[in-house]
Amino acid sequence: MMKSGFGKKLAAGMMAAAMFTSVLAGTAMADDVCRSALTGETVPVEIGRKKPIAVMFNNIYDAIPQHGISKAGVLVEAEVEGLITRIMGILEDYQDCQRIGSVRSARNYYYYYAREYNAIFCHYGEAAWARPLLALDSTVELDGETEYGDLVYFRSDDRVSPHNAFLTYDGVQAGIEALGINPWLPDDYNRDWEFVEEGDVVTNEGGTAANVILPGYAYNHARFEYNVEDKKYYRYQFGEPQIDGNTGEQLSVKNIILQYCDSTPFDDNGYLWTDDVTGGTGKYITNGKAIDITWKKRVSQADSTHIVDIEATNISVPVYTGDLTETDFYDMNGNRIKLNTGKTWICLIRNSAADKVLVTDDYTVSSDATDY
Repeated sequence: MMKSGFGKKLAAGMMAAAMFTSVLAGTAMADDVCRSALTGETVPVEIGRKKPIAVMFNNIYDAIPQHGISKAGVLVEAEVEGLITRIMGILEDYQDCQRIGSVRSARNYYYYYAREYNAIFCHYGEAAWARPLLALDSTVELDGETEYGDLVYFRSDDRVSPHNAFLTYDGVQAGIEALGINPWLPDDYNRDWEFVEEGDVVTNEGGTAANVILPGYAYNHARFEYNVEDKKYYRYQFGEPQIDGNTGEQLSVKNIILQYCDSTPFDDNGYLWTDDVTGGTGKYITNGKAIDITWKKRVSQADSTHIVDIEATNISVPVYTGDLTETDFYDMNGNRIKLNTGKTWICLIRNSAADKVLVTDDYTVSSDATDY
């Protein structure tokens, strides 16, 4: 079924089609570099100043290994209905990906992160409670359940439906051109992570030892292990290394953020509102150490404009312009934390499941240590 707002967005996109061509033709950037908003690394401007894609990666056992996920500079993982997890990967450098996915449907709490990175939100359908957000005129998306879906996505024959929808770089570019999406970030856009200068290191001095992190996701028994040699955290799930099917590479990141959120069922079917806009507590983990943090949106709801309401069976969630601004993280002295240069994995943790999280120096701890 086609989304009702598609025609309006397509019309707006066609008006921007000429801009797409002129921007590409008039941009001579091949030798220029900039700092990536995703990783803080120095990258070519043609990568770092283009809108990244935010891909809803399927993360059930039948859908692994994912393809192209190691290209994500930022990954956001959260529980969905049935308490399985889904991972949104934000990718800026994916030109050589054989395929990206598999791609599944959107949930509203991922949308906020896609927006604050000014990303093109790539998903294949959505839960009903995400539709008010996706219908906003300001939403930039490539949805498989629209009339252009076959232009952007393909179905593979090595997975069963619905776990076999994939993107390619060429498909994304075809969708961008067909909808007239301006592929470049606004001139004044700056995601503004507080990255350290390249060559400097955040040590989290005074923090607790963090060699193994269990986010408490019982379905996939997610696990991160610290490698003291390269000072990265390597990801495991379902009792084995989590790899990228394109390369066989195990996923690893430099930074981990555990972001604790209130969570309420939207309805009696288990669809969740995991509140990643109101503010809360968490942990920042890097270089083998964890510190306590707090988080909040850059602009509060009180200081912003109401956009729309998500009217669900059990709750009503108002959406404000401030909800779409950056998420800032602070140490316990009220200073914005600095991230080490490299990839970051953000785990949204339901407050009601906070007791399932384990951060320890013990490499021998079992991945199901906090199951109950």
